[in-house]
This record gives sequence, structure tokens and C-alpha cells, in this order.
Amino acid sequence: MTLVVIPVNEDKIIEAVDKVSRSVVNVSTVKLIHDYFYRVMPIKGMGSGVIVDEAGFIITNNHVVRDSEAIGVTLPDGSMLKGRVVGVCASIDIAVVKVNAQKLPAAELGDSDKLRVGQIVLAIGNPFGLAGGPTVTAGVISALNRTIPTESGILEGLIQTDAAINPGNSGGPLVDINGRVIGINTAIIPYAQGIGFAIPINSVKSCLTDIVKYGRTLKPWLGVTGITVTERIADYYELATNRGVLVVKVASGSPAYRAGLEVGDIIVSVNGEPVGSIEELTTLLAKIGVGGVAKLEVVRGRISYPVKVVLEGTP
Repeated sequence: MTLVVIPVNEDKIIEAVDKVSRSVVNVSTVKLIHDYFYRVMPIKGMGSGVIVDEAGFIITNNHVVRDSEAIGVTLPDGSMLKGRVVGVCASIDIAVVKVNAQKLPAAELGDSDKLRVGQIVLAIGNPFGLAGGPTVTAGVISALNRTIPTESGILEGLIQTDAAINPGNSGGPLVDINGRVIGINTAIIPYAQGIGFAIPINSVKSCLTDIVKYGRTLKPWLGVTGITVTERIADYYELATNRGVLVVKVASGSPAYRAGLEVGDIIVSVNGEPVGSIEELTTLLAKIGVGGVAKLEVVRGRISYPVKVVLEGTP
């Protein structure tokens, strides 16, 4: 057996746990299913969540609350509140739950774009709502930008950690040594040891902002229909580049229309990041979000030039 020693000041870990624990909640659910004789049977479930806004907004996993008839939230002080789902971002397995309370202790959110492999992290959850505080495990970031299959689809861009994410800790925070939430614990691989995954908090922030502001998630809209440029397409149409997205339609009145994009233009980069396909363009626009500015590099004919587009929500 190999003993793994986390090389960090013990007081630092304790301070981080104390800081976040007051924001970690238990999420209990009741789902109704039909048995073999079509009788309705209640099934109880539970997970964790983290308070992200003092007005009562809580982040958890979508798979924890999906199809629930009732949701209960147990706060760190032991009080129980009724919760309701106000929005989900199913593509990243995130749900936003609202409770009727004010001045709740919201966790500090970090910046997952600055994470590095080897960084010390803590996985925190409250699967049973018991007195004495949440459960805590420690480890490091093992890898970044992982992709895994799940029952509901593919999760991309995940944080991989060896901090144990136990059943019931789904929806709880993954935090750095300063007590800042850098991810939401979402999955474990049951047949492997020391492999767990968390959703980067920057992806969660985008989801949360849309739901709180608009009541639903908004996908950023550029307003073009395009095709992925391949070498074959580039040769056939004698294009100036063999990569990017060829614009085949521009919606009237769209952000792209107002920015001057035309049919035949080729989008080759967004904010300095190369675009090689429709999928890559969609991913880069999603990172910018509704209301953000996309700095496009566009090839028209044989000339390359910059275009700034303010993204809108999909109409």
C-alpha cells in the first residue's frame, strides 16, 4: 500500500474547509416510478449542493434532481427548506435550485481557467445532512479537459482528480486550497481507484448567469449557417484556405448581418483561437456567451480581415 502525503500546511486545509462548509448543503429528492403492476412507487435520492448566491440560489448536478417530484435542501445549520429547479444546463449536468431564503452564506467562486495539473484540491459534500458538517477528501488535479460518456450524453472539458468523490457527494464543490470553488463534483468511475471528475466552475458561472437573469439558458447566436471547410471543398471552390467555417447564409438582422459578414466569407479564428469546424466555432462562441464580443478573423476572397461581433441570445 502506498501512502500519499499532501505537501501543504494543515492549517491551510482546515481554513479552506471552514470557509466553504457553511455553503455546502444536502439535496434530497423524491421521484415517482411505476412498478411491474403500474403502481406508483416513491424513490428517495440524495446528493450535495453549494450555495452560490445569498438570495437562495444553489448549484447541484442535474442528474441529482432530474425528474424529481419534490426537492428538500438541508442547510449547514440543520434547517430544511423546500427547493425548486429554476433552470438546468443539461449539457454540463448542472441544475440551479432555488430556496425561499435570504442572506445565505454564498461560496466564493474561483477561476477554473487558471487550474494546473498537480494543484491541491478538496472535494466537499453533504450527502446525508448530518450534524457535524460535510465530508471532505483531499487530493490533486490529475488532468484537465477530460471527456467522459454518461447515461445522458458526453461531458467535456472536465477536471480529473484523485480526491475521492463518494456517492452522494455529486453536486458538491471541488475547492482549491484557498477555499474557492473551482468545480462541481459530478462523476466517479466505480471500477477504477482514485478517478473522479468535476465540472469547471467557469462553465457553471455561464449557466448560472443565464438562469438567474433570463430564467433559462441562452446559447450565443452569431446568425450564420455554415459548413466546415475541408481540403476537398477548398479545392473544388478554389478557396484561399482549407480550414475554417464557410458562411452559406446570414440571417437578416442578426449580429453577423450587422457586423457585415457575407455569404462566401470563411471564419478562421475566434478571439485568436483557430476554427477548424462548425463544432469548434460553436464551442468558442459558447465560451464567450451572450452579450460577449467575438473577434473574428474572416477570409473574403484572398484577403483576411478582423470583424467584431456582439453575440446575442438565440431568438
